Amino acid sequence: MITYATTTRDIAVTVRPIYLDEPSNFLKRRFTFGYAVSIENAGEKNVQLLRRRWIIQEHDGTRQDLEGDAELQGHPVIKPGEAHVHDGSCTIASFDGTVEGNYLVQRADGEQFRVPVPSFHLHAAAN
Repeated sequence: MITYATTTRDIAVTVRPIYLDEPSNFLKRRFTFGYAVSIENAGEKNVQLLRRRWIIQEHDGTRQDLEGDAELQGHPVIKPGEAHVHDGSCTIASFDGTVEGNYLVQRADGEQFRVPVPSFHLHAAAN
């Protein structure tokens, strides 16, 4: 399994995507992928996850732009040295795609900034 990682302003984001055979359907051109995202606070102050934005680009140029806080139930606060992990999934109509995005986070002092998610690849039947 390939891991993608990046660190911005003491916030490390690691993503592990995987192709999901069972919900995928080759004949209907529905390729489903799961991913685990770990957001680790290597800084000295708490950070809170407020929103996320995912841009899913398929091989044929089709694009999905998803933004919101639905996957961030309760807007978790990540203490120094701790991590928040969540799982997600997406379905695309082509064999290959990429996902990139960011999280809007806020420090305890009210400072807000965006933490990029490393661009990661989706490859059907890549397991």
